[in-house]
Amino acid sequence: MVDLSSRKAGGAAVDGAYRIYTTRFDMEVRGDRLYAALGPLSSKDSQTLDQAWHAFETGMLPWKTRLLIIAAEASARVRASLREVDRTDTAVSLLIDQSGSMRGQKMLFAAATADVVQEFLQSLGITCEVLGFTTSRWRGGRSRKRWVWHLRPRRPDRVNDVLHIVYESADDHRASAGRWNFREMLRPDLPKENIDGEALLWAAKRLRALPQSKKYLIILSDGAPVDDSTLLANGLTYLYDHLRMVVNSIVEARDIDLSAISIGHDTDDIYPVIRHVDAPDELGVASISHLERILAAKDRPA
Repeated sequence: MVDLSSRKAGGAAVDGAYRIYTTRFDMEVRGDRLYAALGPLSSKDSQTLDQAWHAFETGMLPWKTRLLIIAAEASARVRASLREVDRTDTAVSLLIDQSGSMRGQKMLFAAATADVVQEFLQSLGITCEVLGFTTSRWRGGRSRKRWVWHLRPRRPDRVNDVLHIVYESADDHRASAGRWNFREMLRPDLPKENIDGEALLWAAKRLRALPQSKKYLIILSDGAPVDDSTLLANGLTYLYDHLRMVVNSIVEARDIDLSAISIGHDTDDIYPVIRHVDAPDELGVASISHLERILAAKDRPA
């Protein structure tokens, strides 16, 4: 577990007008260490997780088999159009929204998609990261309690406990085959609120630290950023405005190719490249076809 409390806090600016009240309770954890952030599962939640994992391993087998065939065909085409030296000089980060609205089928298909995507990329020799983002508490958590304890100073800015999760890091090259850390993605107590702008900054920072020269960041989301505690204290567009500013900064930097896959939500006015799907079971094919298109594109970022 990584404690993020060393970042500037107490109202310090992070990006332009966006500020953070405190980072004392923010965390970055590995997927297989989520218990450090969320605690042990209740008996009911443990049973729910077992059922979800059973569906992941057995119930989705026909869906995954079909997707693996599609991925194999796409892999052959990418190999034909992209030299090995270019593939090994490429890194892809898949950033998954784990807000409450992603609970259930959306998260199940997102986890299965991430599993196949990382295998697809690794087979090509492309470095891959799978990341998730949410908050560790509802309604502001300990950050909001601290703000209240300090007599609710005006405009506290972001006042919630950010949780960033590394399900697969760039230095992990093992074949997944339904790896255990994707099981943790299905924890029923995990999805809460989503602060997309900070998550994008985090994922982009990780990508920029990698040696590959071609970098792609794909966010998978079903809606706009929502954190009730922050929005009630700062205005209903506060997180959305920050997200837009972060997207613009990444696009203008031109070192990362940013795109989004959206589940039933219109984000055309935010991301430079967007792929829409209407249902969760379309995520897999959409992700593989999107990756094939951007990897083989002639106008990749220099």
